[in-house]
Amino acid sequence: MGYNSKVTGCETLGIYMTKTAVTAIKMLESLPEMIQERVADRLREYVEEERDEVKWDRAFKRKGKFAGLINKAQKEIREGKAVDMDYEKL
Repeated sequence: MGYNSKVTGCETLGIYMTKTAVTAIKMLESLPEMIQERVADRLREYVEEERDEVKWDRAFKRKGKFAGLINKAQKEIREGKAVDMDYEKL
């Protein structure tokens, strides 16, 4: 089954997931509730990061002249070298 292939994960909720995602959810269900919550928090953070990457790619990767700058900025963010903008110093 390919990356974009989907299977029904929760028919009653109308949620569709890959078989791999369904397996991961089943594994999560076997853990104590406290651990499920910790894993879910980490997963939410990870999913948000991935969503941001998709948005970034859609918005900027098409603009070839900025590709090098974009890649450099993404690398600095991943490596923790990026800092928040101090608007007072502008």
